Amino acid sequence: MGSQENDRAILEEGLLQSERNGLYTGDSSVDFHGNPVLKQNTGNWKACPFILGNEGCERLAYYGISTNLVTYLTNKLHQGNVSAARNVTTWQGTCYLTPLIGAILADAYWGRYWTIATFSTIYFIGMCTLTLSASVPALKPAECVGFMCPPASAAQYIVFFLGLYLIALGTGGIKPCVSSFGADQFDDTDPAERVKKGSFFNWFYFSINIGALISSSFLVWIQDNAGWGLGFGIPALFMGLAIVSFFSGTKLYRFQKPGGSPITRMCQVLVASFHKRNVKIPGDSNLLYEVQDKSSAIEGSRKLEHSNELKCLDKAAVISDAELKSGDFSNPWRLCTVTQVEEFKILIRMFPIWATGIVFSAVYAQMSTLFVEQGTMLDTTIGSFRIPPASLSTFDVVSVIFWVPVYDRFIVPMARKVTGNGRGFTEIQRMGIGLFISILCMSAAALVEIKRLELARELDLVHKPEAVPLSILWQIPQYFLLGAAEVFTFIGQLEFFYDQSPDAMRSLCSALSLLTTALGNYLSSFILTIVTYLTTRNGQPGWIPDNLNEGHLDFFFWLLAALSFFNSLLYIVCAKRYRPKKAS
Repeated sequence: MGSQENDRAILEEGLLQSERNGLYTGDSSVDFHGNPVLKQNTGNWKACPFILGNEGCERLAYYGISTNLVTYLTNKLHQGNVSAARNVTTWQGTCYLTPLIGAILADAYWGRYWTIATFSTIYFIGMCTLTLSASVPALKPAECVGFMCPPASAAQYIVFFLGLYLIALGTGGIKPCVSSFGADQFDDTDPAERVKKGSFFNWFYFSINIGALISSSFLVWIQDNAGWGLGFGIPALFMGLAIVSFFSGTKLYRFQKPGGSPITRMCQVLVASFHKRNVKIPGDSNLLYEVQDKSSAIEGSRKLEHSNELKCLDKAAVISDAELKSGDFSNPWRLCTVTQVEEFKILIRMFPIWATGIVFSAVYAQMSTLFVEQGTMLDTTIGSFRIPPASLSTFDVVSVIFWVPVYDRFIVPMARKVTGNGRGFTEIQRMGIGLFISILCMSAAALVEIKRLELARELDLVHKPEAVPLSILWQIPQYFLLGAAEVFTFIGQLEFFYDQSPDAMRSLCSALSLLTTALGNYLSSFILTIVTYLTTRNGQPGWIPDNLNEGHLDFFFWLLAALSFFNSLLYIVCAKRYRPKKAS
């Protein structure tokens, strides 16, 4: 028995020495079999192509559905403009709400690898179901005859929305885990690898938009010209390729062990601090409870340094006289470690920054809804070629593809000289720049709509549901500005919620960043509903009628620009008060 303990001690000392020498990772990562991993054989950029390939194919599949979905709902399922826009934003919101499910499973039980694998399968089944609903004649309504458009039956709606919401569930295990799993391939304790991780988030978002570029151009054209069965079938094929790409890199991946339920740990802090609400907090924070081991009591997590904010939660880590006498510190519902308390504090500190992302996501939601509907009322022809309105989102993607390498290769080195920050801008600064650009985006959309409505009045088209002779290419600036805003805000969010989150809560924090997109879509639906209700009273057509020539879509865009402006002011206040985490 003693010999076994000595052997284990020698092995642990050897691993620690190898870690100090830089042979093994220092962030508690393991290989597929749970063993410590050598840096030279695993992770880093050698593992990333499989993850980026998976993300690129999955995003192609997702955008192959979402980019032109509003057109399918209006032209094939014969829904009205407001109803179709509301269904799209509600579905997209759900796609960004389900990541909470996947994140909790990944952090608490399955780990990121198996969560991605399981939910990818659900995703693929949903894609196949959606393809069938658009391919089998009995599963879709008949075509319109003149102005007579037969509505879809209940069964047809059930099959279509079953496939659509299986996809939404499938995204729940992929979205919060893939970016974090990719970042896990870089050792956070190695300064060189930590810098590379900053570039990973840029190229991760770049791969997303390569998939989106193909979807918004080639696939939208296929859907509008060759049929929706093929237009949905190709994304289903690419989802299959995404799964193959992910599994192909298994031997090269670094894995983080799940640390137990973060929800449970937060509840334990609340319960313990309430139970000890009358206990006095010691003046010396070193007297608060913490395990003496190198690692924290939470699996796969480093210790966190004590902070002086939210001191009421520190009571959960105060050792009571009874616990001191008994020597029993094992009940986490009565006594929590400093690291566990700091986990909860970090989430609370991140909340104001997180909340300001909701309005930005509401702006972003217009790209696949009202921007498309605006485009249908513009001149979509260039010579003999007709541009599908949804394809204009290609310019958003082109903008992202343009700005990512420019930001990574040019802006960051220049900003680094000014700020002294290794990444050029802090995540906080980067997100703030994106929020400002979003104001310009909505203003550009409003100006285009003002010109469009002027032409409609001049040509007596107000009461005719006809496009005005204004080129759809005038929408390019609003899409290009939205792409620039994405590069700053969304990538900044990816970095912020990964770097600032506790080690054992990274999937959950990534899901929280995605939740802003869900709430932004729901906010967009809510604003649409309220605006429609208020502007259609007394028989008025409202701001967003089925015939946009009779409405005032420009007023809606100005409303979002105003909300974005006040949101940016609130963000500046929150950003100045934010204090980053400190890991020991």
